[in-house]
Amino acid sequence: MKLVLFRHGPAGRRDVKRWPDDRERPLTGIGKKRTRKAAQGIARLEPKLSRIWTSPLVRARETAERLAMAYDPPPKITVVDALAPGMDTLHEIMSESRRTPGDTIALVGHEPDLGALAGRLVGRNAAGLPLKKAGACRIDFTGTVRVGAGTLDWFLPPRVLRRLARKKPEVS
Repeated sequence: MKLVLFRHGPAGRRDVKRWPDDRERPLTGIGKKRTRKAAQGIARLEPKLSRIWTSPLVRARETAERLAMAYDPPPKITVVDALAPGMDTLHEIMSESRRTPGDTIALVGHEPDLGALAGRLVGRNAAGLPLKKAGACRIDFTGTVRVGAGTLDWFLPPRVLRRLARKKPEVS
């Protein structure tokens, strides 16, 4: 199994007057554009994405939608409550990897949770791998997902992902 961890894009500043419930805070206009470009970069790196799991928060769901739109046909998006801030997704990922070992699944979520998860999966328990907004990484597993058993394949900031989206395909 391969996991792509994708942090949500730039969202509006916390503002209790505009969003009394922070879960409703959306991506900004520029955040939508940058996230779409970063998602296109991910699609160039990962042409076969099986599914997208996303946090239930609006900014993460909007990020997942932009990632899905980078594919034809778009992969199915599933809202996974365990991807909300402060939750632990490891159990869901481990059980899913037993059912679909060859899949590539994208997890769209938040910091510091995604970075901490990435660190645990590649064996850096105390040191996470923090992701910038609209940044991503891919972790590969042979067999089922287990703590410390993952191999970090790539870890890219959003500016590099956006640059990949602009790069013309190589002709052979």
